[in-house]
Amino acid sequence: MSLLKKFAKDTAIYGIAAILPKIVNVLLVKLHTGILLPNAYSENTKFYVYAVYFNVLLTYGIETAFFRFFTKLKHDSKVVQTAFTSILISSALFLSVFLLFANPISDFLQIRKSFYIILIGILILDTLVVVPYAYLRVMNRPVKFAFFRIFNISIYALLNLVFLLLIPYLIRKNIFVNDELINAYSKPPKVIYIFIANLIASALTFLLFIPILKNFKLSVDKRILKKMLGYGLPIMIAGLAYATNENIDKLLLERMLDQNTMGIYAATYKIGVFMSLFVTAFRLGAEPFFFSQSKEKNAKEQYAKIMLWFTILGSIFLVGIVVFLDIIAKILIGNDIYLQALGIVPIILTAYLLFGIYHNLSVWYKLTDRTRFAMYLSVFGAIITIIFNLVLIPKIGYMASAWATLAAYGSMTVLSYALSKKYYNVPYQTGKIIAYLVLSSALGMLIFKYYYHNYPIKILILGLFLSLIYFIERKEINQIIKRSN
Repeated sequence: MSLLKKFAKDTAIYGIAAILPKIVNVLLVKLHTGILLPNAYSENTKFYVYAVYFNVLLTYGIETAFFRFFTKLKHDSKVVQTAFTSILISSALFLSVFLLFANPISDFLQIRKSFYIILIGILILDTLVVVPYAYLRVMNRPVKFAFFRIFNISIYALLNLVFLLLIPYLIRKNIFVNDELINAYSKPPKVIYIFIANLIASALTFLLFIPILKNFKLSVDKRILKKMLGYGLPIMIAGLAYATNENIDKLLLERMLDQNTMGIYAATYKIGVFMSLFVTAFRLGAEPFFFSQSKEKNAKEQYAKIMLWFTILGSIFLVGIVVFLDIIAKILIGNDIYLQALGIVPIILTAYLLFGIYHNLSVWYKLTDRTRFAMYLSVFGAIITIIFNLVLIPKIGYMASAWATLAAYGSMTVLSYALSKKYYNVPYQTGKIIAYLVLSSALGMLIFKYYYHNYPIKILILGLFLSLIYFIERKEINQIIKRSN
């Protein structure tokens, strides 16, 4: 197998491992919204919002630092030992403190004590496998890496079906159940079974890693640790800022309004994940290309072409989702009580499209070793997110959170573009990109507001949009068709 073919194969495997868990989580939304009322769904959302924040804190950029220094120091085993031992010690400290002060911390987080204990268990188990996962990647073991990822999400999904569908069915039909089992199952809130499923999946995944963990010696090289922390902590700050951009709106909606509003918003927000999946899939393919082409004479022209076609495809995706939004919402959510917030979807889709453009722009700071700007830009976006939510939620409710997401990613994109002109000027077709972005966003909002139930008009608008793109880009499209033949 040629090096290029192997690279493509490995990228595809890692892509599946990255995207499949997100797809499964989207598919589980209908199960959760069909069983949980909005206030219970808000508890589910809050649980995983805290999981995201604590995950960033507990790993403190060590995974990325591990990649950097394990490669730089030519696979020195001290890097593995130092990274894993550091994670183990910090996890033990976290566990001790958060169990010792469980009552005040859970009260501050406004999360039930039982949920809090499960959350701590999941966080510890998931944190302890961060370095082993990174080790598999750096040692070029994509199949094993993907197997563990797919195993984890498969167990989680299967247990969701068992706890939320199978056991209730057995109880209704009085099959293999007794009063004690029925009482034991019915007593806690149903949402806890989602968390228990996650805990079991994390525990079983951790057990799979034990043969690998046995090879990790516990020792710390202070010199290496200092370098890794210096490299990783800015990444942690950027991670916290990104978590804020993605999640702080849910927490603020609950605290400033109520659980029901947050639950409805959070469930509907999941439809926007479709654009996120598109962005992730594109990024997995584009990022290796960015680095591999960086030394070529026409590299900047290639980057500009990639940006244009990303925007075109993303724009088509945006309009297409809105055209079929009623069908998608019924398939993914189903429960009508959640559908009242569908007005956020065109806004969230536009926000994620902008976030994809932001990712494409990141070539300027990645290729010029100015990655600290990723932290600055993420923090800037987080500040925008917080301000918009605090100011607008009392005035326009959950719509404020959607507009805040758009404002954050939009401002990050504009600022990154301005900086790219200074440090790594790529000849992007800015006029076309803005035109496609504005037109697709406007069409999405127009369709939703005026033609939501009018399929002939919606299909006509989509057809006209596709025809316009072909008319403008017909030379390039025809060349692509000829090359493919």
